[in-house]
Amino acid sequence: MAGDGERIGADIDLSELAQLIARHAGGMVSIEDARSHVLAYSASDENADPLRVRSILGREGPREYLALLRQWGVFDRLRDTDEVVDVPAHDELNIKRRLVIGVRRPADGDGRTPQMLGAIWLQQGERPFEPDAAEILRGAAAIAGRLISRSLDAPTTAALLIRRLFGAGGPAIDAAVVADALHLPPAGPAAVIGFALVPGGQASAIEPGALGSVLRLHASAFRGDAVTATLGERVYVLLPGYRSAQALTAWTRQLLEQFETQRSLWLRAAIACPVPDPGRVAAARAEVDRVLDSTVAAAPGQRVTTLAEARTAVLLGEVLDLVGTRAELRDPRLRALFDYDRKHSASLRESVETYLREHGDVRAAAAALCVHPNTLRYRLRRVEDILGMRLDDPADRLLLEIQLALHRRLPAHPA
Repeated sequence: MAGDGERIGADIDLSELAQLIARHAGGMVSIEDARSHVLAYSASDENADPLRVRSILGREGPREYLALLRQWGVFDRLRDTDEVVDVPAHDELNIKRRLVIGVRRPADGDGRTPQMLGAIWLQQGERPFEPDAAEILRGAAAIAGRLISRSLDAPTTAALLIRRLFGAGGPAIDAAVVADALHLPPAGPAAVIGFALVPGGQASAIEPGALGSVLRLHASAFRGDAVTATLGERVYVLLPGYRSAQALTAWTRQLLEQFETQRSLWLRAAIACPVPDPGRVAAARAEVDRVLDSTVAAAPGQRVTTLAEARTAVLLGEVLDLVGTRAELRDPRLRALFDYDRKHSASLRESVETYLREHGDVRAAAAALCVHPNTLRYRLRRVEDILGMRLDDPADRLLLEIQLALHRRLPAHPA
């Protein structure tokens, strides 16, 4: 296809590809999908046989001829090989000779046979095929595979609008216009729910796209006007006209339990409700992301929550995230405490953490540690000596709690 390389690499479509094949391989071309529906074809002349004419006019191959191809084993050969198949002429049926090659999805490197997407048919015309017709068909099949895959994988206009409504895929939009295009209410309260797989367990057993499809079915059963988007590893559901946080939480919790028992999938969910209008959907998504991002709010009892319910945990997590990114904000004095425990097989860190968790109540902390209160008092004095802090100083106590919390959630820190 000399001279057409730039065009092929730029913006060629299936119709243009069919014309190129016909021009360089000789004959007349039709490109079909896996169900033998005609996607594109080249110009025909008086040499087009009735089969070609009927296929183009009907946009698919005639059933009786497709049955013959199956009987002759043509489709089996197309599935089993990447080579060009020569289908001889059939004078009784007034069918002329054809060359055909299967079109497959581009290989993804996983070792599996790529999905069959269709076929390219080249009918012989007045003159024989060009000597390199088979090579041209092989190259054209690779190009057609990319074009058809791109078409199949491209999101619909509605899917793109939904992504934009949730704040993904481009700059700010006119939410009212998008809501109108999606037939959503222009105003009134709604709800946004974000779902995320809990790390570990069966989290890798399902792809986000597949999870999104299943959640879409459940959300649409709950409300017929539900809108779902899969963005990255998370799935978001918009429920227009919904304001009952209590009922919404109950439904979400029931859904998570169902996924756990029936599919062995552990999910977390965060709810933003009410969302006043479509223009606030993106902000609501950011709100549920803050909850889902928080490891502090990820306790087993907090698998379904809202930012309002988890605000303390979310804000604390974000503070710890911020401190964790700044090495100069980590107190180096804790290293001495950890070193002492390691060298002396002691448990000063555990003792002071329990003491702080019990709000400075020595007797309660000692009972939790199963030691005598005087033993705990001795340990706490050692902690003060090592750290150079006073546990009765509010500022020292606050700083120590933050630093210990940081080390608990960042085990990679040197101890």
